[in-house]
Amino acid sequence: MDSTKKSYLFAILAILLWSTVSTAFKVALKYMDFLQLLFYSSATSLIIFGLFILFTKKIVVFENYLKNNFVKAAISGFLNPFLYYVVLLQAYSLLPAQMAQPLNYTWPIVLTLFSAKFLGQKLTWKNLVAVFISFAGVFFISSQGKWFSFQNTNLFGVFLAAGSSIIWATYWILNLKDKNETVPKLFGYFLFGTIYSAFACALFSNIVVTETKAVLAAMYVGCFEMGITFILWLTALQNSTSNVKINNLVYLSPFLALIFIHFILGEEIFSTTIFGLCLIIFGIIFQRLRF
Repeated sequence: MDSTKKSYLFAILAILLWSTVSTAFKVALKYMDFLQLLFYSSATSLIIFGLFILFTKKIVVFENYLKNNFVKAAISGFLNPFLYYVVLLQAYSLLPAQMAQPLNYTWPIVLTLFSAKFLGQKLTWKNLVAVFISFAGVFFISSQGKWFSFQNTNLFGVFLAAGSSIIWATYWILNLKDKNETVPKLFGYFLFGTIYSAFACALFSNIVVTETKAVLAAMYVGCFEMGITFILWLTALQNSTSNVKINNLVYLSPFLALIFIHFILGEEIFSTTIFGLCLIIFGIIFQRLRF
């Protein structure tokens, strides 16, 4: 198999797995609270990244990275996975999956605004139109099937789901110019993130979970939200001759996720959800068009 076919194979597999995660969040949250889910899923991702480092003989690389970037790793690990998933998973505990998942997808638009503010990048008319289009999508998704009414909507959950994109964009900006190897760096972030989530779980929840279904669901999230799936995606990019084409495939994920949400969770997919998601994706793509 040539490298191009291999890149598409790994990318499609990663996207399919990512598409199941929003469903897995809701399944796990039936048996455990969001802090427990965060701890067990973070610990699972940490183990996966650790095994990858071990088998690829990157232990020295990780040790050097941590020695030279201890404070940065601690801050980044606080932002992601800790704070980002505290906010996102709490949103999932309050909202239907079909709302929480696309609302979280606004992060590229938030990143555009942050890049203008903190990196000095020019904010063009296309960026402003894209922001308007995407946040119109947020409006329709938040209406929960009522188009212009929010009477059935948990607005705090909407705030959390959309707000998680701010945390992710902050994390992205912080690490934009970091040229260290990706997986050793992520291992450091998840090491700190798992420690933070363990303390949060011990203080505000219960770190012990006796329900087998809960642990298995959390392990699934840990494997396929970040761990194994991220390595698949990284492999796809490494084998690709056009990262732009591979990255564009990721826009399939939120639409595929709605299929899993409908058939596994049994949620009736609102027309406002589909329309709003289309607006968000169109806004993201619009700002990248050349004309």
